Amino acid sequence: MYQSFYSLSGTPFSKEIQTKQFFASEAFSEADGRLEYLKKTRGIGMVTGEPGAGKTFILRSFTERLSSDLFKVIYFPLSTGTVMDFYRGIAKGLGEEPKFRKVDLFHQIQHAILLHYKDRRITPVFILDEMQMAKDLFLSDLSILFNFGMDSENPFILVLAGLPHLLDRLTLRRVNWPLFQRIVMHYKVEPLSKTEVAGYISHHMELAGAKHHIFTDTAVEAIAALSRGWPRLVNNLATHCLICGFQMKKDRIDEEIVRIASVEAGL
Repeated sequence: MYQSFYSLSGTPFSKEIQTKQFFASEAFSEADGRLEYLKKTRGIGMVTGEPGAGKTFILRSFTERLSSDLFKVIYFPLSTGTVMDFYRGIAKGLGEEPKFRKVDLFHQIQHAILLHYKDRRITPVFILDEMQMAKDLFLSDLSILFNFGMDSENPFILVLAGLPHLLDRLTLRRVNWPLFQRIVMHYKVEPLSKTEVAGYISHHMELAGAKHHIFTDTAVEAIAALSRGWPRLVNNLATHCLICGFQMKKDRIDEEIVRIASVEAGL
């Protein structure tokens, strides 16, 4: 389709991009540095951001670099089931056959975490996504479940990820303070700057094999304004631009094409 028209060897702005090909924005680099800090200290961290900010990509990049000999990654999006499904999923992720009662599951999970960390020298890494959907009772449970040695040790890494109001819930509701006070790292992912949007588009086009600048400077400025710098919106709008440009047989993407594409993209 548009790939051949623009002489591209691949599909730009695809979410299937490999993490090693990431665009090193300020937000990505800062979040990555915070996660590396959490890797060394262990304990509970939190990554928040608006939809399409790149949270999941940042976490995927972090976990893919962890040695399987030293870390065991367990990813669980809260939206995929009930709270009990979550506990059972954690137990299975640790190689256990889940117990039936909640209290037994708690002990089973804690024992499995200690077994991995102390006996096998492997640190369990839990990535809990969509945590803005969690009920207060569940957040309270987390504070208990990940309390080891009367809160004297952290044989695990736990990353809570979600929308920005997750932080508000932890700070404004007294019942959630025990969990909030145990968070050793928090980072809110910010959007790309206008300059970064230009670099981001150029970077992804080069990865797809572009030999020259297909997006004009005014087109890039328009995409930056309409997307407000959120990577997912940049991806969607830029892709619509390439499709529109192909259909209109335009060699370069200009501001007018961005305007037409933004309507189709619902921006």
